[in-house]
Amino acid sequence: MSADMSDDKSQKDLPVIVKEEWCKGCYICVEFCPTKVLELIDTKAKVVNPEKCIFCRLCEIRCPDFAITVDMSKKKKEQ
Repeated sequence: MSADMSDDKSQKDLPVIVKEEWCKGCYICVEFCPTKVLELIDTKAKVVNPEKCIFCRLCEIRCPDFAITVDMSKKKKEQ
């Protein structure tokens, strides 16, 4: 799997959506993500481990540029 998930899979299918044009590459989202869903690649946040997302929304809450959205509809229901 490539490091850049946006090349492999449409962002609409991902639990975390990064608006690249808004991302300034501050690295805050990468640092706050407890499961390492995001990485900084070419100065932009990228989703690299979507399956590890626990929907805590720390990346979305901490992003100073409002460049990240966590799609809660992708969260699997607890069984």
